[in-house]
Amino acid sequence: MAGGESNQVKLLGMWASPFVQRVRLALSIKDVSYEYLEQDFSNKSELLLQSNPVHKKVPVLIHGGKPVCESLVIIQYIDEAFGGACSLLPVDPYERAVARFWAAFIDDKLMKATYQASWGKTEEEKFEGMKQTFEAMEALEGALRECSKGKSFFGGDKPGYVDVVLGGILAWVHAMEAMLGVKGKTFDPTRTPLLAAWADNFGALDAVEAVMPDVGRMVEFAMKMQSAAAAEAAPAAN
Repeated sequence: MAGGESNQVKLLGMWASPFVQRVRLALSIKDVSYEYLEQDFSNKSELLLQSNPVHKKVPVLIHGGKPVCESLVIIQYIDEAFGGACSLLPVDPYERAVARFWAAFIDDKLMKATYQASWGKTEEEKFEGMKQTFEAMEALEGALRECSKGKSFFGGDKPGYVDVVLGGILAWVHAMEAMLGVKGKTFDPTRTPLLAAWADNFGALDAVEAVMPDVGRMVEFAMKMQSAAAAEAAPAAN
């Protein structure tokens, strides 16, 4: 990326975060060069605290010294600030609104459901989370059918805004399925064939492969999270 300090791009993130991952996907698809700064949640950097004083969370994009927070906002900023032939959001105002609706749906419904399915405190909570995950995926199957117009991606021939947002969870889906010894449970080719094909097509893109976390490392991280959660839930010894 040409230019001096005014054009410098930095991303504050945590490698396993699906919210950080979607931003890295957007930057990669848009071919934006940037400096990645891994953050330690147990000892948050002064740069993170200064850049996101409200939430004190990642991701934070810093462009020309100015911070942009919240992953959905960041992706839209990237699309507007760094032009080029590959636009993530549609040009048509209605189609842009539809894309934003489904991106919000992924956060409000799918992300919460998958989290509950994986980390619910009881088997009942996990079962309800899985049920809600299936319902959300079926809704997204219909959205893909409508938005893609018969093409491979929500964005049509090329990945767009919704593809990037949904793509952020792929590494976690693969990791959880590896832990459970199953494959294709979330992106089920029987229940949601279009989404199953989408996951394969999106995951095979060079720009996606370049930033996708290693599944083995994700599994190891998830197992540590499970162990920590189990230890915290265990009753204290007398």
